[in-house]
Parts: sequence; structure tokens; C-alpha cells
Amino acid sequence: MIRLKHFDLKIGAEIFKAFSDESRIRIMNLIFRNKEMCISDLELILDFTQTKTSRQLGTLKNSGVLRYKKVDQWAYYFINETYYEIIAQLFTFLEKDPLLLKDQEEYRTLYSNNELAVRKLHNKLKIYHLPEL
Repeated sequence: MIRLKHFDLKIGAEIFKAFSDESRIRIMNLIFRNKEMCISDLELILDFTQTKTSRQLGTLKNSGVLRYKKVDQWAYYFINETYYEIIAQLFTFLEKDPLLLKDQEEYRTLYSNNELAVRKLHNKLKIYHLPEL
């Protein structure tokens, strides 16, 4: 993990912008807790439209808070390692929020029922004996 040596105004503004919207917080929380998420999984878990999810992910990606990688037809979003430490600290203050806990429980249920794209990816990696992303 890369440690942020300087927390300047631009970085602070981007992080605070990311945390200024409840939908973005819910998306980031799922990504933070589960390492990576694709748009279809976020839509399913959060019951968001594709448009809403795409718009919020675009804001987070453009701010630099999220990065993504393409695997097959999916784009998997993850927390930018540069911001990880700060975001982890912010989520410690929200770790008992009922809505965020409900979102994570929904993730666990759908994951265990093989209903998420990320689960299929993890299963595929296990077949080929590759480390999970």
C-alpha cells in the first residue's frame, strides 16, 4: 500500500467530494469492504439504476478516488491505493451505520448464492489456481 505523504487541499477536496453524497458513500463502502466491485453487482446490491450507478462511479473515478481494471467484459472498480489509508480512516467512523451494514449483508447473501459477477470471477480464478484480484 502506498502511504500518502502529503494531504493537500486538492486531495482533501476530492475525498470530501466523494463523501458528500450518500450514494457514493454506499458504493465506496462496498468496494472498500470487498476489495473490488463491478457496476452490475453494485446495481443489484444497492437497487440503483444503471444510470445512477454509472454517474456516481464516473464521479468517483474522475476524482481519482477509484480506479478500475478490465477483466473479460467487466470493469472492476477498486479504491485508489494512494487514498486508501484516508478512506479507511473515514470508514471507521461509519462502520456501524445500519444502511452500510445492510448493504454488506446483501453483498454476502448474493455472493454466497453465486449471483454476483465478482463471485464468478473468483470461482474462475480458483479453477486456474490464480490469486484473487
